Amino acid sequence: MTAPPRILAIAGSDSSGGAGIQADIKTITALGGYAMTAITAITAQNTLGVTAVEVMSPGFVDAQIEACTGDIGVDAVKIGMLGSAQNAHAVADRLERLDVPIVFDPVMVATSGAGLADEATIAAFERLMALATLTTPNVAELAALGGDAAMAARGATYLAKGGDAPGDMVEDRLIVPGRDPLAWCAARIDTRHTHGTGCTLSSAIATFLGAGLDLAQSVERARQAVRVALLNAPGFGAGAGPMGHHAIR
Repeated sequence: MTAPPRILAIAGSDSSGGAGIQADIKTITALGGYAMTAITAITAQNTLGVTAVEVMSPGFVDAQIEACTGDIGVDAVKIGMLGSAQNAHAVADRLERLDVPIVFDPVMVATSGAGLADEATIAAFERLMALATLTTPNVAELAALGGDAAMAARGATYLAKGGDAPGDMVEDRLIVPGRDPLAWCAARIDTRHTHGTGCTLSSAIATFLGAGLDLAQSVERARQAVRVALLNAPGFGAGAGPMGHHAIR
């Protein structure tokens, strides 16, 4: 029996289960990985918005990472919401000691519109982008990071996600320095149940990378997993509802 890839998700908790650590665990497990977590913040949220946030201390975040990697081991890491600049630096300090694929989702704004990262935290993202195998900004996050020109100047490998851009087609662009860009286009799925799309995509990419697939294959398969989840949303909530992680294979 082949052991499943060990995937560490470093992110915040979503009490309503659609995004964050909960989406990561569901996605990693559905795709055959073994999910571990380092929780950076606890949120009270649902499909309508985030109503409260409690941020974990940097020492506690670091202790969770050490507990997982020091015993179970790790094959890939996914980073999502960090909660503070101090947590971002603590995560960077720890991950500098690891030699595994890292997928960094630079979470700044929740699907509901709630801000999840202040200016100091965004500035601390520089260290994580330098460490990451792949950074996965959406339209607003890419703009906040300075756009394509700034990402090129950093030498970053990134997936520019197009789900938030207008239009009937969604285009995601994979930019790897020194290579021709790759792009995937697909018809937009008309649904309000998009809570946790970024979390799901990044944790799926990390799972495929941890299983040994190359970057382009991992992105392609992860995009398909997200589309399956969008098409199978259970219909819960009055706002940006959760996806159907149960349908991911």
